[in-house]
Amino acid sequence: MNGDMPTGFASWLAHERSCDAGIDWLDARRRNAAERVREQGVPSSRDEGWRYTNLKGLLEQGFLQPDEPITALQPDDLEEVLVPGLASHRVILVNGRFVPELSLLEDLPPGVRVSGLASLLASDPDVLKDRLNAVAGDDLALFAALNTAGLDDGVVALVDRGVLLERPIELIHVSVGLDEPRVAQPRNVIVLGAGAQAIVIERYLSLGDSLYCTNCVTEVSLGRDAVLKHDRIQTESPSAFHISGLYLRQDANSRYLGVNLGLGARWARTDLNATFGGEHAECDLQGLYLAGDGQLMDYHLDVDHSVPNCASRENFKGILYGKGRAVFDGRVFVAQDAQKTDAAMSNRNLMLSESAEVDTKPQLEINADDVKCSHGTTVGQIEPEMLFYLRSRGISAPLARRMLCLGFAGEIIERLSAEALRDQVSELVGQRLESAPLS
Repeated sequence: MNGDMPTGFASWLAHERSCDAGIDWLDARRRNAAERVREQGVPSSRDEGWRYTNLKGLLEQGFLQPDEPITALQPDDLEEVLVPGLASHRVILVNGRFVPELSLLEDLPPGVRVSGLASLLASDPDVLKDRLNAVAGDDLALFAALNTAGLDDGVVALVDRGVLLERPIELIHVSVGLDEPRVAQPRNVIVLGAGAQAIVIERYLSLGDSLYCTNCVTEVSLGRDAVLKHDRIQTESPSAFHISGLYLRQDANSRYLGVNLGLGARWARTDLNATFGGEHAECDLQGLYLAGDGQLMDYHLDVDHSVPNCASRENFKGILYGKGRAVFDGRVFVAQDAQKTDAAMSNRNLMLSESAEVDTKPQLEINADDVKCSHGTTVGQIEPEMLFYLRSRGISAPLARRMLCLGFAGEIIERLSAEALRDQVSELVGQRLESAPLS
């Protein structure tokens, strides 16, 4: 191996250093990923992907990878984090570890397999040999490489060809504070066979306001004609660091609708990577982020149109207040042979204070000549006339601001897959905005 592990990340890979899994292909991938981390080092503002995002606060924490699972939680402890009225096949992970005793998977229909990644590697590792890293690949970015090198647990969801899953699969990542700040590095693998249809809801949250780091990678593979609705909602502790990488690959005629909400954490970075493996596939990426005092929300999109006749939509909105900061860096790449590509990217931001800041950079890289592509960005404030109109009808300033902001955010929230989830998110967003400082 070339060189030492970058300062600040050595403790993240205690698991990688201490033992091998005894599975040749897995151990090789973990070692290769650790080498990728060493080769890349810690990015700085000179690196294009990190120009607007400083890692100093993250590196100062000295996060440790947990040695043992949390066993003290009971089902009653999770009542406060459940979505009332949402019927789902529920998967609970605590500090990155799958907890079967708290999960509800007994009534999965035939043709659907959901299990913990660690238990599946122990019982039937060959199931994952051609699936783990199949979408993310080996040329991993820094935090995906750290996740692979420190691979510990996560969730595997396999939906067979032609299966139509009626209830959503809900992955709830729960973080619980420990004596020392910890990093959880779960890995999720979601595979839909040809013609399968499913809803997956990923939720990241905490019990309490403790300091910790989540570094999660989710790989999604959609077979021909498959359809996936995928909600990802981040409401981590206000002291937490959140890093998430989504890697999506779509075969011909498949459809993907992803809704990404960033509401919590002190510092959050989300990378969304999508590629097409067959013609006439559609990818729809929607997003909403809120950033208040002391918060950073950072979204990076990379959509690769490498085959003809595919469509993508990227529509992200941000609401910033106080001294909140956000970054939106979106890229759509169209290969030379990807004729008839239809792609549109939009990033709109609503600033509630003069102290808030957003850096937005939507990009198109087009190498084909028969395409329909567009991109745009806006940064604005609440229209005074609209606020005056509501105030003149006896509505308080905070409530009027809440109503106008929810009108702005509603386009994204309405794309969530379940009414119960939409109601809960609308209330949470509304409460945040009603109390948001204006300076």
